[in-house]
Amino acid sequence: MPEHKIDATKWVDSYSDYLYNYTISRVSDTEIAKDLVQDTFFAGLKSMKNFKGEASERTWLISILKRKIIDYYRKINSKKGKAEVRMSYNTDGEDEGEWLEERVEDKAYKNAEDLIENTELSEAIYNCLDKLPKKQAQVFKMKTIENYDTDIICNELNITPSNLWVIIHRARTALSSCLEKNWY
Repeated sequence: MPEHKIDATKWVDSYSDYLYNYTISRVSDTEIAKDLVQDTFFAGLKSMKNFKGEASERTWLISILKRKIIDYYRKINSKKGKAEVRMSYNTDGEDEGEWLEERVEDKAYKNAEDLIENTELSEAIYNCLDKLPKKQAQVFKMKTIENYDTDIICNELNITPSNLWVIIHRARTALSSCLEKNWY
């Protein structure tokens, strides 16, 4: 099997804008997006020997980037809901000489306003999904909301992977436009 050559010296010029735009639409923080793209390039350099040439370099880098984004969300979500507990030694009053446990506010916990906003956004997304053509809405829900694998969706709906991504792109574009008009 022939070895596939990668020219990593051209990655920044060729792919950084595309990878950054892909990332910023998913993490909405410029610094985190830059870090994830940089991490992607480093991971690509480390695993260059694993590149089989079955996809383009850009597609290969995007697959690495997707894992980096997933890892980022896993990391921040694993910290949610874990309250900090402080232990202090009581030196006054009736309970002198006992250790006291004090629960510290979990800043990652969403307040009621955030929950209401998320509920409203969810309703707006589903209202916009209802306005999409049936197949677009179905593909978008299966891939983005229900997390079906591309192969399963393609087999079930009898479409090609490239057709699936075109449909998802069109659905995202239409949803974005709809949300701009209908959700504040």
